[in-house]
Amino acid sequence: MSTGRVRTKKKACSSDQSPDNLPLRSSGRQVKKKAAEAADDDDEASEKKYRKCEKAGCTATCPVCFASAAERCAKNGYTSRWYHLSCGEHFCNECFDHYYRSHKDGYEKYTAWKRIWTSNGKSEPSPKAFMADQQLPYWVQCTKPDCGKWRQLTKEIQLTPQIAKTYRCGMKLNNSTKTEGSDQCSMPEDLRVAEVSDHWWYSMLILPPLLKDSVAAPFLAAYYPDCVGMSPSCTSTNRLPGESNLVKLEHLKSVPNSTVAGMNKYFQPFYQPNECGKALCVRPDVMELDELYEFPEYSRDPTMYLALRNLILALWYTNCKEALTPQKCIHHIIVRGLVRIRCVREMERILYFMTRKGLINTGILSVSPDQYLLPKEYHNVSCCTKPYVISALKLHGTCNIFLGLEAKDRIGGRVWDDKTFKGVTVGRGAQIVNGCVNNPMALMCEQLGIKMHKLGEKCDLIQEGGRITDPTIDKRMDFHFNAILDVVSEWRKDKTQHHDVPLGEKIQEIYKAFIQESGIQFSELEEKVLQFHLSNLEYACGSNLSQVSARSWDHNEFFAQFAGDHTLLTVGYSTVIDKLAEGLDIRLNLPVQSIDYSGEEVQITAADGTVWTTQKVLVTVPLALLQKNAIQFNPPLSEKKVKAINSLGAGVIEKIALQFPYRFWDSKIQGADFFGHVPPNSSQRGLFSVFYDMDPEGKQSILMSVVTGDAVATIKNLDDKQVLQQCMTVLRELFKEQEVPDPVKFFVTRWSKDPWLQMAYSFVKTGGSGEAYDIIAEDIQGKVFFAGEATNRHFPQTVTGAYLSGVREASKIAAY
Repeated sequence: MSTGRVRTKKKACSSDQSPDNLPLRSSGRQVKKKAAEAADDDDEASEKKYRKCEKAGCTATCPVCFASAAERCAKNGYTSRWYHLSCGEHFCNECFDHYYRSHKDGYEKYTAWKRIWTSNGKSEPSPKAFMADQQLPYWVQCTKPDCGKWRQLTKEIQLTPQIAKTYRCGMKLNNSTKTEGSDQCSMPEDLRVAEVSDHWWYSMLILPPLLKDSVAAPFLAAYYPDCVGMSPSCTSTNRLPGESNLVKLEHLKSVPNSTVAGMNKYFQPFYQPNECGKALCVRPDVMELDELYEFPEYSRDPTMYLALRNLILALWYTNCKEALTPQKCIHHIIVRGLVRIRCVREMERILYFMTRKGLINTGILSVSPDQYLLPKEYHNVSCCTKPYVISALKLHGTCNIFLGLEAKDRIGGRVWDDKTFKGVTVGRGAQIVNGCVNNPMALMCEQLGIKMHKLGEKCDLIQEGGRITDPTIDKRMDFHFNAILDVVSEWRKDKTQHHDVPLGEKIQEIYKAFIQESGIQFSELEEKVLQFHLSNLEYACGSNLSQVSARSWDHNEFFAQFAGDHTLLTVGYSTVIDKLAEGLDIRLNLPVQSIDYSGEEVQITAADGTVWTTQKVLVTVPLALLQKNAIQFNPPLSEKKVKAINSLGAGVIEKIALQFPYRFWDSKIQGADFFGHVPPNSSQRGLFSVFYDMDPEGKQSILMSVVTGDAVATIKNLDDKQVLQQCMTVLRELFKEQEVPDPVKFFVTRWSKDPWLQMAYSFVKTGGSGEAYDIIAEDIQGKVFFAGEATNRHFPQTVTGAYLSGVREASKIAAY
């Protein structure tokens, strides 16, 4: 028997043991050594009343266990190991064992949580994650105006939005809402609260916050909750028993548009997995570049940012009719531990950023004069500009003095609705919303309670003579037409601006090559149908194709665009514009003659000699007027900006609307929203190529048609009655089998002749590029800003693009 083994049994021996069982006698030196060790143990025991947290950098010298779960919990005493969650939040080794060891009482609770977490989440269900998700106490802020102190709730209290919304210091939360004592707010705040705002405190946080029962959960059912800032343990993120992660994910990936029950179907603020290309849509699991630039501290672990950003977006789209303020968001932040304090404080920064970005608190909101949606440092700026820009600036609280200068006798510019037709509004300018998903126009219609009419896809092509074209012929030529455009796309991949050619020329070249190489001969009717599709392209570009860039004609398609339905705004865009302009100081019939920004302030001179002095001016005149130097700038615009202005084209289309005594087209069109006119030859391409039924309810008898491409020049010098006569000739050819009555009312637009507009919308001319839109949008010295559809590279040619350019400039002005 070795002496080592004998020595380990020494304490087990009693005085009545037999001599045969007594241990061997130790040497004197060994006895002395053991005595010394015993003395050291006594000293060490006295020093082990406390133990520091071993986490490098943790400032807790005497940690306290928040869990108090184990019978032998260390409380604020000694434990063999402290587990660090944050500086100020630790649990002892005894409480760790209580949940982690299979023979302990808490093990069943831990394993039950672990099963739910594993079923729903992606991150590891560790003991630390369990403690953070289930055992940390909640913190809540006193809502008394002159208090605002943070208080730690007792362990058994479950925080709810209602508690967070109404909590007062000393409030009993078990069975009553009465407060303890008379002046609980006078009690000092826990010292740990002050540390939470420090950067080092966040850097010492072991686990990122995962919100419980987040309002964003219904939007993000296709994602792992812990990848988008939500706790996998909540009922809002639970799946049916037995449903695997893979089954859930594959099922939800097959759903193209995940919308929330009871919400506007056009509100889709988050991308679903494997989705892309939707405008004003964010990835709920990834920070975007501008977010990383604004919040670099979240680059390593974006979970907290994503949790709060996703929550804010969900809250906004849940109720977009009221301004979203920090106070409305705070009580929805449900997360255990001191990190809730950090979340509440960070949420305000994130909300202001999203407001400046135009993702929330946009559109038409009622905001009181003393209510600001941005902090005070963004206020106290004077600005002269146009209605939709002033609206954004006023909404954000960016400017305290607004003045809109309008050259015409009405607001709206290229939005001009004619309400003189019986029972129907007809837009002389824009009236169709192209792509409604996340479109600000859809948002504003929701805010105003306006219904949008979805345009159907059916569009019969009618030939002169009255015959409806066989749909198979239309589909075949549509396929060939799009194939030609695909070849254009391939051709331009390695081409610079110097290699650019007119789009019409390139299409003709590809078409001829196809005919020669394939040997296919199109019929006369097929050739005419191809001309119809070309006229549609000229409608989209606002120009004949001989002026349009083959390289950059659809430059904006490289960016995410508005998806979903195309709709007719039956009440007209002016309903939205007028609402945006309510309460704003807009001076009509005041064309601006010059803008002098050579001094510290900007001087604006009107044609009547009136001079205004301002800090900022935002120029929103149409591109055609910039090209013709309608406003004199001092100093002159840079060569770079002038070149960009002239590299774009000022496109023109015209409209004609006709009211008839009855709906003669109904039996032939059978409920379609529009029908097409197959041109008899290429020279008549674009002359009344599409007719729209302006009353979806079928009660009024109004048609509207467009004139595009070279046909615009054809009617330019005709009077309105001559244009009407040409249009009626076409209609009587399309409905030759029946009598077509004379209209009782009509109008013809003359956008090209309007001195303060002179155009419809912009396009990229041959040799130009989409970059020109960005260059025109660049401000000058932080004093002169530019907005309008011709400054929006992503969404040119649209009212939405013009509006978003105003939001963009409001954000830029706020940043100066």
